[in-house]
Amino acid sequence: MDYFHAFWVGGLICALVQILMEKTKMMPGRIMVLLVCTGAFLSFIGVYEPFAEFAGAGASVPLLGFGNVLMKGVKEAVDSQGIMGLFAGGFKAGAVGTSAALIFGYLASLVFNPKMKK
Repeated sequence: MDYFHAFWVGGLICALVQILMEKTKMMPGRIMVLLVCTGAFLSFIGVYEPFAEFAGAGASVPLLGFGNVLMKGVKEAVDSQGIMGLFAGGFKAGAVGTSAALIFGYLASLVFNPKMKK
């Protein structure tokens, strides 16, 4: 059942994003920011953890999961460092994912032949 829940929740998130892209004039960058902020907000109010336990990778892989990671990092840093953790926590928590995206993107550009759009 874990795979089933991950599949339909992740698919539903992707379908909702596709509807936003098709039916509104929102640019993809703004939709991505909306997803990250929504994940952070859901984490802040305490709804994201039960949702992620139910949906598994269907909730943690999309950008909602990145917002959750950032918010968890900020919460931990504020608890340990005070107000200064507000600035450092998100960077510390999101560094591994961001670094991995950059490294694997670079490696993919070495394997494949990237071209600029015309």
